[in-house]
Amino acid sequence: MKALDIVYEDNDIVVVNKPSGLLSIPGRGIEKLDSVTTRLKKIYPHCIEQPAVHRLDMDTSGLMVLAFDAAGHRNLSIQFQDRQVYKRYIAVLDGVLDADSGRMELPFRLDVDNRPLQIYDEEYGKMGITEWRTLEVSDGLTRVEFVPLTGRTHQLRVHSAHEKGLGVPIVGDLFYGVGPFHCDLQLHATELRIKHPVTGERLTFIKEPNF
Repeated sequence: MKALDIVYEDNDIVVVNKPSGLLSIPGRGIEKLDSVTTRLKKIYPHCIEQPAVHRLDMDTSGLMVLAFDAAGHRNLSIQFQDRQVYKRYIAVLDGVLDADSGRMELPFRLDVDNRPLQIYDEEYGKMGITEWRTLEVSDGLTRVEFVPLTGRTHQLRVHSAHEKGLGVPIVGDLFYGVGPFHCDLQLHATELRIKHPVTGERLTFIKEPNF
């Protein structure tokens, strides 16, 4: 197992910059053992069994916060649950958009016949809300900033690709994009703002993407 890119650590929490292609938590089977959580426990064997407070898709890179003890984990989990955490993402879209900014509200759910894909469903889907703005347009690609106000699975990927969203998939998206694929998913969790679970201090972490 390779090391972790640790952005911040203290006695209670650690913030890491997860690379694309690495699981947030281990999956089933030896081939899916390697993850942020597994690597963290190798470095800090005293941490709790499940330190990850939230998850990023395997293909998504960027900032994740993990807790060393149960009390810290519970405090941070409540912050995420109550939408007290600010998250900002950078993505490169495979096309040009018609507008410069906006807000998307789309209901979607798991496609039970094609896991883990998500599908648009006005009747049974749960609402996902994302604010976005264009940062740059170059060579037929659009660099955008996403601020998700909810935390649905594949939310930004679905909101980008679906015709009722932006209608333009994220570059490198194997699930919702159009091939051929020549690079990793161009989606990065670039900013994370939380309240420290012990001191109450408001912390802001920023890590720019490598694309």
